[in-house]
Amino acid sequence: MTENIVRETTKKKESPPENTWLELGKTMVTAVILAIGIRTFVAEARYIPSSSMEPTLQINDRLIIEKISYRLRSPERGEIVVFNPTDALKAKNFHDAFIKRIIGLPGDEVKVSQGNVYVNGEMLEENYIAAPPSYEFGPVKVPEDQYLVLGDNRNNSYDSHYWGFVPRDKLLGRAFVRFWPVPRVGLLTDDPGQEPVEISPQASESPAIAPQAVPQGR
Repeated sequence: MTENIVRETTKKKESPPENTWLELGKTMVTAVILAIGIRTFVAEARYIPSSSMEPTLQINDRLIIEKISYRLRSPERGEIVVFNPTDALKAKNFHDAFIKRIIGLPGDEVKVSQGNVYVNGEMLEENYIAAPPSYEFGPVKVPEDQYLVLGDNRNNSYDSHYWGFVPRDKLLGRAFVRFWPVPRVGLLTDDPGQEPVEISPQASESPAIAPQAVPQGR
């Protein structure tokens, strides 16, 4: 009996140690899968290379785009969204994501006239734009499951008044918070009648996901 125990103990001691490199590889693969999953389904970081959303978003601002809300509810007017190019944009050889503000919801009638934006006959109060729009547009009716989007820099934005509407399935997510630069760190309010809410600068550390660009001039 004692001899059997000794033999069993010896076998255990002689078994080769688990490969350290294999374990490291497993850990790295798991981390990559988690990062891809978070970026695809939860949130990602983006930076702004153009002036189309000024003064709300300025060149080199860093944002977190959250992707959960639109799985639970419909997009709302006033939200700043990132979206993949529509078919009309692809036809013009645009392939990168855009960022704009939702103005027209499905079924809305939208018109731009004499420096004001009207939705269903009511003028929007827009204290977030760079300047009143200098163009005339519409009226147009927003199709079902699509959205009309405009840049806050109305006169320097390639948006829905040029190329049409954004289907819901093109929306990547909602711009939620600006984490850089430090003096302008803050939540991006969903209410277009309010200024962005300031929060603590401690949120300004670099994100786990590298920032990506929304295309120049878009």
